[in-house]
Amino acid sequence: MKILKFGGTSVGSVEALRNVKSIIEKEFNKDKPLIVVCSALSGITNALLSASQEALKQNDFSEILKSAEEKHYQIISELLPRTAQNPLLMMVKVSFNEVEDVLFSVKNLGELSDRIKDRLLSYGEQMSSKIVSAFLQSENFPAVFQDSRELIATDSHFGNANVDSKKTNENLKNWKLENQVYVVTGFIAKDKNDDTTTLGRGGSDYTAAILGSGLKADEIQIWTDVDGFLTADPRLVKNAFSQSELSYQEAMEMSYFGAKVIYPPTMIPAIESQIPIYIKNTFKPESQGTLIHQKSEISKGLIKGIVSIEKTCLINITGNGMIGMKGFSGRLFNALAKYEVNVILITQASSEHSISFVVSFDDEKKAKTAIYEEFDFEINANKIDEPQFDNELSILSVVGENMKKTRGISGKFFSALGKNGINIIAIAQGSSELNISAVIERNELSKALNVVHDSLLLSPVKTFNVMFAGTGNIGKELFRQLEREQRNLEENHQIKINVVGITNSREMKIFDNPESDFDLNNNFNTNLQKSDLKEFINSISSKNLPNLVFVDNTSSEDAVAEYSLLFNNNISIVTCNKKGNSSSYEQYSKFKRLAKKNNVSFLYETNVGAGLPIIKTLNDLWISGDEILKIEAILSGTISYIFNNYVGDNTFAEVVRTAQELGYTEPDPRDDLNGMDFSRKMLILGREIGLPLEMSNVNIKDFLPEACLKAESIPAFYEELEKHEPYFSSFKNEAENSGRKLRLIGVLEDGKINIEVQIVDANHPFFGLSGSDNIISFTTSRYKNTPLVVKGPGAGAEVTAAGVFADLVRVTAQ
Repeated sequence: MKILKFGGTSVGSVEALRNVKSIIEKEFNKDKPLIVVCSALSGITNALLSASQEALKQNDFSEILKSAEEKHYQIISELLPRTAQNPLLMMVKVSFNEVEDVLFSVKNLGELSDRIKDRLLSYGEQMSSKIVSAFLQSENFPAVFQDSRELIATDSHFGNANVDSKKTNENLKNWKLENQVYVVTGFIAKDKNDDTTTLGRGGSDYTAAILGSGLKADEIQIWTDVDGFLTADPRLVKNAFSQSELSYQEAMEMSYFGAKVIYPPTMIPAIESQIPIYIKNTFKPESQGTLIHQKSEISKGLIKGIVSIEKTCLINITGNGMIGMKGFSGRLFNALAKYEVNVILITQASSEHSISFVVSFDDEKKAKTAIYEEFDFEINANKIDEPQFDNELSILSVVGENMKKTRGISGKFFSALGKNGINIIAIAQGSSELNISAVIERNELSKALNVVHDSLLLSPVKTFNVMFAGTGNIGKELFRQLEREQRNLEENHQIKINVVGITNSREMKIFDNPESDFDLNNNFNTNLQKSDLKEFINSISSKNLPNLVFVDNTSSEDAVAEYSLLFNNNISIVTCNKKGNSSSYEQYSKFKRLAKKNNVSFLYETNVGAGLPIIKTLNDLWISGDEILKIEAILSGTISYIFNNYVGDNTFAEVVRTAQELGYTEPDPRDDLNGMDFSRKMLILGREIGLPLEMSNVNIKDFLPEACLKAESIPAFYEELEKHEPYFSSFKNEAENSGRKLRLIGVLEDGKINIEVQIVDANHPFFGLSGSDNIISFTTSRYKNTPLVVKGPGAGAEVTAAGVFADLVRVTAQ
C-alpha cells in the first residue's frame, strides 16, 4: 500500500492537477487501495487566515473571499466536464457562505479563537479533496472522498493538536478499505467533542504519515514543487542540488532547522513503523527526488545539507547571582514551557555566569514575559542583569551523519565563515555530531550559506565574485582570457568567476545579476555611472556576496588608497599595481598585516615579473629557511627589449620608438627608462625577504642624460635622444667591440640595492637574454655554486594578464 500526499502547489492549478492524475495513474494498483492526501489549493489557507484577521480588525474581507472562491470556480470549470461541474460549484458556494457566516461572527464579536480559526482553515482541504476526487472519477478512476476527521483523533489543542494515537489507530483498523483511490483531507482532525482541529502548518504531511503508520503502508510519497531535499535553499544558494537519500535523523534535523520540504513531525510515525518516505516533484515526476529511510548510504560529501532559520531571537541572561544557583536552568526552561516557547538552541558558559538560548522570532514577546515573571525578584535585586534580546539574527546549521567522528568538520565550517568576515555569535553541537549550528547576523545569512556550501564540498563548482578596476590593455586582455578559459575552469577545476563590477578612472558598472548581465564581449558600454571607487567598493560589499575578490589592473594611487577598506571588508586583493607595495615600508607592512588579520589573500606576483613566478619562488626559498645571499635581476621587459635591439646601425631613439609602438613602454617611455619601475620591483623583492627598505635605499645610476629626462614633451624627448646618440653609441660600441652586451642590472646584496648599466661578457648568465625577456638569479645557501634562475617574458599585456589570472586562480585554491 502507498500513501501519496500532494501539497498546495501540486493541486493549485489545472496543469498541476493533471500532473497529479498522471502520477496517480502510474501508482494505482487495482489490486490494492491507494491513499491520496490533499492540501488546500495553494494560497487558500493564507487567504482564509488573512480574511479572519481583517474580520477581527473590523475590516472588509469580501474581496479576499471573492478571489479565493473564484480560484476554485476557475479550476472546476477548466478541469472537469460540464456535466460534473454543478455539484462542485454548489459545494464551493456553500462552503464560502459558511466561511462568510463565521467571519461575520468574528467581526461582530471582535474575537477569533484558535477553535474558530481551525474550523475556518479546514474548508480549504475539504474543498480541494472533493475537487480532486471528482476529477479522478471523471477520468474513470474508482475514487472516493474521505474526511480525515473521521479517522484522526486529537486533543483540543487547537492550532497544533496532539494526535490521540490509540483512538486514531482504532479508527484506521476499523476502516474498511477496498481497492480504490481514497482522497483524504490533509491537515485536519477532530477532538472528543467533535470539534475540528488542525495538525499545524504543514500538517498534511503529518496526516500522510499517521495514515501510513496506522495502515502499515509500504511507503509514503510527499509530492511537492521541488526535487526532494536540496543541499541548501536554492533561492539563496544557486549551486544547491538535491540529495538522492537521507536518513530519518538527517531529514529531521534539516526540517527542524528550516528546510520546508517536509513537516518535521511527519518523520515520527514513519520512524516508528520504519516506512520509507519519498520526496518527489509533481512538476518533474521523472526526477529521482529524495528517499528518506533508516540509514542513508555513505556519500562522498562530508555533509548532506546546510539549512537555516532566517528570523530568530537570541536571549542572553547574565549575572553574578547565577553562579552556583541550583535549579536556575530548570526554572528558566519551565517558565518558557509555561508560555509554550520553543527553545531552538542553548549554550552556557562553564562559569555559570551566563546562559544564552535562541527562540523563534515570533516567540520573543512570550519569552520576555516568561523571564520577567519568573525572575522578577532576582532582576530587581541585581542578582541577574537585565536580559538582552537580539532579534536580528539567523541560525545556520550543517547536517550529515558522515560528520560523526570526522576530524576537521568544525574547523572547515568556522574557517569558511571567518575568512568571509562573518561573525559567529553563538554555536552549538550535539554529542551525536549530526549537526553543527551557528548564530549569525541575519544580513549575512545568504553569504554564509554560500561560503559554507562551497567550502564543505557540497557545490560542484566553487563560485568567486570578482570586481575589476582598470579597463586598459591588461584589463581587456584579462577579460579575453577569462572568456576563453571559463568553461575549462568550471569543468576541470570546479571554479566559477562571477564578474560583479567593473570600474576605471571615468566610469563604473555594478552587475545585479552577474550570471546573466555580464557579457565578456560587451561588458562595459551601457548603463554606466560616474566612477567613484569608494562607492563602487561599498556598494558591492553591502551585497554580502561570498568569496569577494578585488582585481586591480591599474597603476593608480587612488586604487591603492582603498586597499585598507577592502581588507577590512574581508575582500581578497589581486593586483599588478606596484604602487601599493613600493610606497612606504609602513604601508607595505600594513597591507600584509591587514590581509593576515582578516584572513584574506593579497597576491601581487605581477608586481615584479609579469607572468613569471618570481615572488612565489622567492617566498618558497625564504619560508623554507634558505638564506638569500644575492639577487641579480633584469626586471624591465621594456629596457631588455631596447638593449637587445640596440645593435648595428639602429639609433637609440629608433629602438625606443619601436618599443613604444609595440606597446612595451608606458605612454611616456621615460617612465621605463628612468629606472623607477625597475627600482620599485627590486624594492619589493627586498621587502619580501624581510628588509625594511625605502625607495631612498635604492641606488640607481641614471643611464639617460638629464636633458632627455627633463624634456618638455614626448616629441621633445625623442629629439633629445637623437642629439645624445653619440653618448648612447659609446656604450654600444664598447660592448660590440669587445663581444659583450649592454644590460641594466639590479643587484640586491648585503641589504643594499644597486641598479646600473653593465657591459657583460658571454660568461655572465644574463648575456644570452633576448627579446623582452626578464631574468632573475637567486644565489642562496642552497643555490650557492649554481644560482637558481627564472627567465621568461617580462612585458606585454598578455603575459601580465596571465599572471593576474594565475593569482586569481590561486585565491580560489586558498
